[in-house]
Amino acid sequence: MPNDRTATPAGAAPHAAAGGPLKGVKVLDITRVVAGPYCAMLLADLGATVIKVEHPDDPDYARSFPPFVASDDAELSAFFTQFNRNKLGISLNMKTEDGRALLKKLVREVDVLVENFRPGTMEKLGLGYEVLKLENPKLVYTAISGFGRTGPNSSRPAYDNTGQAVGGLWSMNGYADRPPVRVGTIIGDLAASLYAAIGTLAALRQVERGGEGQVVDVSQQDSVLSLTENAVVRYTTKGEIASPLGSEHPFVRPYGQFPCKDGYVFFGGYTDKFWKLTCQMFGEPEVANDPEIDTMEKRFDADVAERRVRPILERWFSNYTKAELEEMAGDVIPMSAIKNIKEVVEDPHIAARNMIVNVPVGAQMVRMFGQPVKLSGAPEGDFAKAPDVGEHNLEVYARLAGLSREEIERLQASGVI
Repeated sequence: MPNDRTATPAGAAPHAAAGGPLKGVKVLDITRVVAGPYCAMLLADLGATVIKVEHPDDPDYARSFPPFVASDDAELSAFFTQFNRNKLGISLNMKTEDGRALLKKLVREVDVLVENFRPGTMEKLGLGYEVLKLENPKLVYTAISGFGRTGPNSSRPAYDNTGQAVGGLWSMNGYADRPPVRVGTIIGDLAASLYAAIGTLAALRQVERGGEGQVVDVSQQDSVLSLTENAVVRYTTKGEIASPLGSEHPFVRPYGQFPCKDGYVFFGGYTDKFWKLTCQMFGEPEVANDPEIDTMEKRFDADVAERRVRPILERWFSNYTKAELEEMAGDVIPMSAIKNIKEVVEDPHIAARNMIVNVPVGAQMVRMFGQPVKLSGAPEGDFAKAPDVGEHNLEVYARLAGLSREEIERLQASGVI
């Protein structure tokens, strides 16, 4: 899979995950913001050597996103670090002739290039896949965009909200009596990054088997569409158009949000087994035999669920806190507290899973989300900081591009790097 050369350029501080399963894989990350940086960071967390490439005068503008951490005389973005940890950093102006030549030299020595420009941008620079594969036929070229590299909308600009809007998810989120609501996170960017990481690994596997490199083409719209659960088949089989349902499921009931003494819980005890256990747990086993609600099919009926089932559950739950209900449900009934982010960050189970980790931001250690992929053969280590702009220019350009110190200094003075 990887080229034979050392994964970490000589002199560069190896990142914390350098011994992971992707050790030896080298990645050029020329992306910015989240859709792309997150994909490359996942590869870095798993051991790949990821080199973040930024324009020397126009670096990734996510560096200006809050929250900030004070470091000496600077304010550093914890947001930026969260998506760029464990990477090396170089600067490069690909709009210059020397810059384009230098990128080609780097491409010869890496396994993957990740970009998230609008389709056609790299071609305009003379650095499209058809050009770069001449430098390295085994190159995996991962491209993330709003609408993908093909189709009538491929050249349109896009953000995360674009993906949510045109992928159908926005139209489904919110409450029935109100306008649709965007999902409360950048799910379009994140989903595209996840699919891009999967596609990259699949393409690398093909190279490992002796195949050629290829383009991994990931669209935010496609990615969001694939997250719409049953909406597509409901439309194609029944002509039903999914609409906002609040916290309810389209047909499974009871399965949603219910109030309790100090907030809300998710309760999903809709099967006959779980419904019977729930009735027993709250000391009213006879409710399970009520002829109007004694089967799952009867409880699925929207009118029955609202008129009969919900009042029973709300009466039971109103006497207990979220924590008490979780404790009562234990390993028996699917019920979980609906937690705010503070409660999640401080959750002992999250701690046991090592999902809140310390990452350096300047001189401080900042807690941020960890790596959700847990591999039994790759124990997790510490996480390294995000690179400064061009921090590893000397090491990377000397090792991978074969430049002398004098050449590197000349390119820096002329604004190429």
